[in-house]
Amino acid sequence: MKTRKLGNQGLTVSELGLGCMGMSEFYGAASEQDSIDTIHRALDLGVTMLDTADMYGPFTNERLVGQAIKDYRDKVIVATKFGNIRSEDGGFLGISGKPEYVRQACDASLQRLGIDVIDLYYQHRVDSTVPIEETIGAMAELVQQGKVRYLGMSEASSATIRRAHAVHPITALETEYSLWSREPEDDILVTTRKLGIGFVAYSPLGRGFLSGAIKSPEDFAPDDFRRISPRFQGENFYKNLELVEQVKKMASQKNVTPSQLALAWLLAQGDDIVPIPGTTRRKNLEENIAATEIVLTQDELAQIDAVAPLGVAAGERYPAAHMGAVNL
Repeated sequence: MKTRKLGNQGLTVSELGLGCMGMSEFYGAASEQDSIDTIHRALDLGVTMLDTADMYGPFTNERLVGQAIKDYRDKVIVATKFGNIRSEDGGFLGISGKPEYVRQACDASLQRLGIDVIDLYYQHRVDSTVPIEETIGAMAELVQQGKVRYLGMSEASSATIRRAHAVHPITALETEYSLWSREPEDDILVTTRKLGIGFVAYSPLGRGFLSGAIKSPEDFAPDDFRRISPRFQGENFYKNLELVEQVKKMASQKNVTPSQLALAWLLAQGDDIVPIPGTTRRKNLEENIAATEIVLTQDELAQIDAVAPLGVAAGERYPAAHMGAVNL
């Protein structure tokens, strides 16, 4: 597994990370043991960055990751997040970037993960009621105290990123980026590259849609988050399925899977980009990792761009109720 530098502060990670969210919530039921086995297989294959958050589960995903890495701490870059407040019963209680909450959330994450320091600590969503300088200032104190090594942000606007970076260097921005979510190319990537901030691409397979395995909205479990996502509903679903069919066709011509083509395309967009596809299955993990060996020619990249240009996806990324916390 090759490595890539995230930001200019010294953090180096595997060029493909592992998103752990789906091991605990949002995409239907998952076996905890299968998830732990998948994490161990990822580490064996050279993946070093594991991505989690306190809200996943809620709280259970950090515990799962902590259990999985107990004997592998020196091999792992642990990335977790705070900011989305949830109750123990799973209720969503809002967003907080208040300094006192930052400190409380960090201590709780350290305890659940069973580690002494968080390698990369993200603000999961920007709190519009708290100046970003105050939130980042509190995060910077965590670095000074040795509880956190590097700071990150997620789904933040260019203006907010610049203000945050002026308070303390931001190592990475985590935002959705894939063949059907190319919005970061408009402005965000210009900003991160100008400031020397790495880019972590979550949902690089379009929440599994670009794998080609999803044929109908009925393929989702009753509690699957995708059932309420606009891109997976009604006419949007079938319009987006047309894009997937094009991706499948190009993948077949290349003798790779659709997932591998989508990941290889993303890896080719710049050495500052680290995708973090999530899976609970070792087979899918191994397929994803094999994408790091695929080289796309300029002609192939141009063909992909023609099929999946900016704005190609039908429907918003999140339900209307969730969009207010995106790109603040």
